[in-house]
Order: sequence, then C-alpha cells, then structure tokens
Amino acid sequence: MLEIGSIVWGVRDMARATAFWTAVLDYLPRETPDEDWVVLIPRGGSGVQLALKLVTSPVARRHHLDLYAEDQGAEVTRLLGLGAARVDWHYEPDADYVVLADPDGNRFCVIHKNAEWFQRCTTQG
Repeated sequence: MLEIGSIVWGVRDMARATAFWTAVLDYLPRETPDEDWVVLIPRGGSGVQLALKLVTSPVARRHHLDLYAEDQGAEVTRLLGLGAARVDWHYEPDADYVVLADPDGNRFCVIHKNAEWFQRCTTQG
C-alpha cells in the first residue's frame, strides 16, 4: 500500500523558502538542509512532510508527489501496470527513488521507505 510521504515544492531561494514554510507551518527540518534540498516535518510529530527542492525553472512541473513504499520494486511494477510510465531521469548512484509519470504526464516519485529516518521523524518534537 502506498501513502503520501512528502509534498515536494520547487523553490528558487532555499533559505527564504525554508524560513517561510517553517514559520507558516510550525515545521522544522528533518535533517540538516542541503543547499538544494530540505525535508520539513511537523514540530508536533504528525502530519504530511513538506520537501523543498531548489529549481531553476520558472514554469510548471515544479511540484510533485513522493509516494513511500516498503517494497519499491513491487510498487513500481504495479504502477506501471496501472498506466504509469518511466521517466528518462539521471539518477545519483545512491538514489532511493524512481521517477514515474501518470497517464497525463505528471511526474511523481516512488521512494524506498527508510525505516531509520522514519523512526527519527516520529520521535522528534
């Protein structure tokens, strides 16, 4: 079964966006932010994560869903069977995600759910 793990928001100024969204939502960074990526989690411990990704595009496709999966391979296969398509993507060597597109071409990621950081998220607050 899949669940929405993060809403990914494309931003042009990481520091400004991090300051804004942490204040607006009373969230905090899950880990030390990178210069181009941060995941914000609810200070209270429950709720949807908001991930901020540095982008250069001023146009659409700056946002996408991250779907977390216990068995990433099985879920990717299931989603392809439902009509999703693989996206030509350059993956980092340690990538824990697969980029797919829905039948309308909207991109989303299937993330291998990492139990260690997931556990940290539920114990912070």
